[in-house]
Amino acid sequence: MGKIFRLYIVSSFLLFLSLAVSPSLMAQTPKQGVDTSYFNKIDEANFDSLLHFFYMQQYAKQASRHQSRRASQLYAEFDNIPDSVFIRRLQNLHTVVPLTYNNEVRAFIKSYVRMMNRRLDAMLSLSEYYFPLFEETLDRYNVPEEMKYLTIVESALNPQATSRAGAAGLWQFIYSSGRSYDLEISSLVDERRDPYKSTVAAARLLSALYKMYGDWQMAMAAYNCGPGNVNKAIARSGGKRTFWEIYPYLPRETRGYVPKYIAATYIMNYYHEHGMTAGHYVLPIQVDTIHLHDNVHMGVVERFTGIPRQQLRQLNPQFRTDVVPAGSRVYAICVPSRYLSKFLSNEDTIYKVSRDSVSAHAVANVAQSTVVYHKVRKGETWSSIAAKYGVSVSNLRRWNGKSRKSTLKVGARLKIYQQTATTAALSHSSDSTKVEPPSANPPKAQQAKTPAKQVNKNVYHTVKKGENLSSIAKRYGTTPQHIRKLNNMRSDAIRAGQRLRVK
Repeated sequence: MGKIFRLYIVSSFLLFLSLAVSPSLMAQTPKQGVDTSYFNKIDEANFDSLLHFFYMQQYAKQASRHQSRRASQLYAEFDNIPDSVFIRRLQNLHTVVPLTYNNEVRAFIKSYVRMMNRRLDAMLSLSEYYFPLFEETLDRYNVPEEMKYLTIVESALNPQATSRAGAAGLWQFIYSSGRSYDLEISSLVDERRDPYKSTVAAARLLSALYKMYGDWQMAMAAYNCGPGNVNKAIARSGGKRTFWEIYPYLPRETRGYVPKYIAATYIMNYYHEHGMTAGHYVLPIQVDTIHLHDNVHMGVVERFTGIPRQQLRQLNPQFRTDVVPAGSRVYAICVPSRYLSKFLSNEDTIYKVSRDSVSAHAVANVAQSTVVYHKVRKGETWSSIAAKYGVSVSNLRRWNGKSRKSTLKVGARLKIYQQTATTAALSHSSDSTKVEPPSANPPKAQQAKTPAKQVNKNVYHTVKKGENLSSIAKRYGTTPQHIRKLNNMRSDAIRAGQRLRVK
């Protein structure tokens, strides 16, 4: 009898210990699993694009410095780490947002441990640059500062990230949501890519969603798939009001969204526990904001201050071309602090040379361009529609959230940003400090038609892993600037599998 009593006491104590684990941290494993590879592909695409940033190119040798034997060994032993270790570490973060732990979260942590070994330098360096801005802005709107880790999930801290659905920027706003939260989206400006303004918009949206559901995990789910889908999941679950209770009724991507956020929060705080050591990319942590009162061309700024144009572009990702249309309204640009005095001492000259280089009338026309819609008719193709409106096929697909494999359906309604000759002139001006407005009566030589024998002799190249624009240009005897112009590219960023016209 005494032995049975002792066994009862022991079993009761173990039951108590299991219940002592915070219920907000330990959730029942959902019956439906998450395919982490779906999210990993998005991460890889955003990270590959990041490697083409000015800073990453300057310090490219650091990108693979963390393929350490210790990290590889610890990854191989990952499955031996008990759940209690992850639970304890998540508890020690003391966050307002519940950091639930279950098999789904564990799977994403393992995925991050595998991938972060080669991207850690970029993530941590960019977080030093962006996170103070995120924290200050989120706090102003009473949003927990740990929501900053959503940007790891959304964009891998890549302000130029664009999804297949057309979402853009660090916080991945789609066109309609961006406009709803006062972000300007035009032919010259896309404030979804503005680090500050997009963070304000994200904070406002997250705050509104929290007021709607009273739960930060539910707010995140609604941020990802919209309140409509969350409300449908609530209804289908019989009125349940927590993320894990409505989990089976949510879209696939949203089911993985919250677990991935928890994993991102974990890995950004505990990477060192998995054998990873951080290096550092030299970013201009100290920047100053200059409010402009006239049109400015970044090529002119480069010429009179010495700031590399690629650096200007990546500090100011909201501008689609090198033209800042500050003649119509006040815009601000960020410059490294050490260049501030040089800009101010040359400010009047920068405005004057920019005025001579950029037609103010042309900029106004572009900034006020409108969206038109086209209904697909039988027999039409992406190429024929793009040619009809004078736009590129890649832009046409991007504006409508379509990939290269997407097919056209008769009756589909396509959104098109109508470009004028002025717009085209400006979009091709990104690599010339002298931007000439188009002439109403071009010389006869310019009017001559391309000889028939030169038609259909375009040369294309499919980007391979490890290639960059310079190496491709050298291979085909051309220049990166020319390739960018042929493909309507705003930067040198390319990705493996991308098809580029090179001639």
